[in-house]
This record gives sequence, structure tokens and C-alpha cells, in this order.
Amino acid sequence: MRKFLILSLIFIFSIPELGAWGFFAHRKINRLAVFSLPPEMIGFFKSNIDFITENAINPDRRRYAVLGEAEKHFLDADAYGDSAIYTLPRYWNQALEIFTEEELRAHGIGPWNAYHTKIQLTEAFKRKDIKAILRLSADLGHYIADINVPLHTTKNYNGQLTNQYGIHAFWESRVPELLSDDFDFFVGKAEYLEKPQLEAWDAIIVAHLALDSVLNFEKSLTESFSEDKKYSYDERGGISTKVYSRDFTIAYNNMLSGQVERQMRRSVKMISDFWYTAWIDAGQPDLNSLLKNPIELEEEKLENSKPLKVRDHEGMASNENPEELRKSFYRSMWRLE
Repeated sequence: MRKFLILSLIFIFSIPELGAWGFFAHRKINRLAVFSLPPEMIGFFKSNIDFITENAINPDRRRYAVLGEAEKHFLDADAYGDSAIYTLPRYWNQALEIFTEEELRAHGIGPWNAYHTKIQLTEAFKRKDIKAILRLSADLGHYIADINVPLHTTKNYNGQLTNQYGIHAFWESRVPELLSDDFDFFVGKAEYLEKPQLEAWDAIIVAHLALDSVLNFEKSLTESFSEDKKYSYDERGGISTKVYSRDFTIAYNNMLSGQVERQMRRSVKMISDFWYTAWIDAGQPDLNSLLKNPIELEEEKLENSKPLKVRDHEGMASNENPEELRKSFYRSMWRLE
């Protein structure tokens, strides 16, 4: 156990956050979503806020270990054509009438999966299954935050097609890490969603329409920064790691007019809305009664013998070997020597 903890800490602090939004932002988004819930829900969720916060990153942990997990985090809308965000079927069964399941999974199933997870959460509320409620709430928060990331809506998910490798971690990890303390996260009360599946697709539309700015502004800004000004080095776990500089990060955020903040706020609000909607659809079960019998939740265990070869969204400021990233991630998460 001690070896695992040491290895995990070294890994987490030496590699800029892996996965959508980064570990830091996913945890922050899930935690903030709790405070928008109504009185009938907030007591239960606040009592378990540490679990919901820490386990916000579980879906990223599964990406290399669980077959079928990786495609739940994105949708390559441009793989289907220019107007795909408006024309793709909103419901999974409708999509299967046009495309094979293999085709759909190859290009990501983010919005369909978010809705499916919401349905699972509704059923967990009906059963008053504490473990399932908490695990699915944490997972749903992760998936919803993912579909609000512009780079999760494109084949060019890490700038690899435009010579901007590393922009993924820059937008969703470096900017929130450095600047989110100054973001305004007041989003108001959770609201019931009449058609949550359509809300998931609205998130994809908004995120995809922001994609040009994400890529073009970084490219434009790069022209005015020399290499030594664009990047700097941080010490993480005793390892010097190349990252985007503070000045470049601030300039990029200003050029985007707070786009990262808006998408984080949108994620927070949408997550609380989905949790609330799942609870309403379950018949508004009494969650306070569940607090009378607290349970201890075990750490999620995954048994895969070797990491799956799935595509890597993450990337450092410089081009790193994806296979080495995958191995490092797997070793730290699954306790290999």
C-alpha cells in the first residue's frame, strides 16, 4: 500500500492532469455542483461530498483498464461532417438505425452515455441504493463535465492535426489550476430538465462551437511569444516538468474572454440539474433517511492484466510518447511494479 501511495503521488504530480478537465478541475466541478441542490438533497450529498469529489476522476482511471470506457468521454462530431452536432440522432436506438455500434463507439458516445448514466442514477434513487447513488453521481458529474469541453468534440482532440500538441491539457488543466480561484462559480439552484438527453446535446453544440477559438487563439498567441516565454518548468514530486507559462496562460484566458470559466460554470450547473432530475424522476425518495445508516464505500477495484490501447486525449507541453503515458498511468493506478 505504501509503495502504491508513493508511486501515485509521484505520477499525479509529475504529469499535468490526465483526462478531461484534469483531476483538479473534475474534483472541483463535482464538489461545487453539490451546493446547487435543493434542501431535500443537499444534506445527503454534503454528507458524502468528499466521496463525490474524490471519485470524480474514477472514469479516467478506468479508461485504460475497462473495455468500452474510453469512448464515453467524447464525441468526434467532425467525423460525421460539418453539421453533425445538429443532425446526429439524439437517442441511442435512433443512432443505431443509421450507424453500427462499432462506428458510433469509434467516434465517441459522450452525450448518449451521459443520458444512459442519468437513467442508471434514477434507478439507483428508486432502490435507495446508497452505494450506487454515490458512485453514479460521481460518474455522471465526470461525463457531463467532459461533454462541455470543446476538445472533446473533435478528431483534433489534442491539437495533433494542427501542430498544437498539448493544447488539451493546457485548456482543461493548466488554465483551471492557475486561474480558477478567481472564477465565479455561483450558478443558482438546480432545475428540473424535461428532456435531459437534449440538454446533453446542447452541451455538445456549445462546446463544439467554441472549438475554433480554442485552437485559433492559441496559435495566434504563440506567434507573439518566444519559446522560452511560452513555456516554463514546474517542480512536481521532485521532477522538473515542462508546462505552459503563467504569462502565456493568463494571456490565453484573456483572449478567450473567460471561456474556460464559462464551461466550468456550465458543467457545475448541468451536473446539479441532472442529479436533481434523476431524483425527481425516481419519485423524490427521502434521502435524509439514508443518513441514518451510513456505509463505508470501498475503493473501486479494476482487475485488467494490462492497459488497453486507447487513444490519449492528454498531453504535455512537449510531445510525449503516448505508450509511456499509458504505462505510467496504469502503473500508478493499478499498483504494478
